[in-house]
Amino acid sequence: METSPSSVDVVLPCLDEAEALPWVLERIPPGWRAIVVDNGSTDGSPDIARDLGAHVVREPLRGFGAACHAGLTAATADVVCFCDCDASLDPGLLPAVVGPVLAGTADLVLGRRRPTARNAWPVHARLANLELARLIRHRTGVRLRDLGPMRAARRQALLALDLTDRRSGYPLQMVVRAADAGWRVTETDVPYHPRTGRSKVTGTWRGTWQAVRDMRAVLAERPATTAVADAGLAGGAR
Repeated sequence: METSPSSVDVVLPCLDEAEALPWVLERIPPGWRAIVVDNGSTDGSPDIARDLGAHVVREPLRGFGAACHAGLTAATADVVCFCDCDASLDPGLLPAVVGPVLAGTADLVLGRRRPTARNAWPVHARLANLELARLIRHRTGVRLRDLGPMRAARRQALLALDLTDRRSGYPLQMVVRAADAGWRVTETDVPYHPRTGRSKVTGTWRGTWQAVRDMRAVLAERPATTAVADAGLAGGAR
């Protein structure tokens, strides 16, 4: 589906991704804007991104959610995408994720990761993701097979969700609050490649444990009120 040059912004949270950035940015769909959110890189990532034409935002508060939300608030397009900046996901596939949002058949679309190699997705992380999908289904009724980091939704509706997590629970909180607000949440398959560099979350025990803690806290949240749900839909989700 064709889009106007200003219709889609792509938020790319970034922490020391100098090696992956050229590959990622050259695959941003033509006419779409890449927003690289630097979260404290020391390898020159912001300069590389800027030289490659990306809009660079600095977020001093460390955390995946902090970087994602800084990108969301910096976005101006009607539709916003999120994508990892480590070359594990191809931004060139984003039009397939955005398509249902632009067509009005879905409010939030997630890319379901399909590993292209055995080392693309550690076994412990894959099993944890399956359990998380089960917990999401139990908590919200939404049937997902992956809490994919590649996703798309309308900007105003996302802002209306009033997301508060600034660490690893941000992607989960987005899904939970969207479900509470009555959004149509779907997923589409996307290839998942071995990442460039070490993961800041599943690559370390500390990162994995912190992610588990953050996500447990999100799942323990009380469902949104009707007023919040109405605000989310009024923001353009439908």
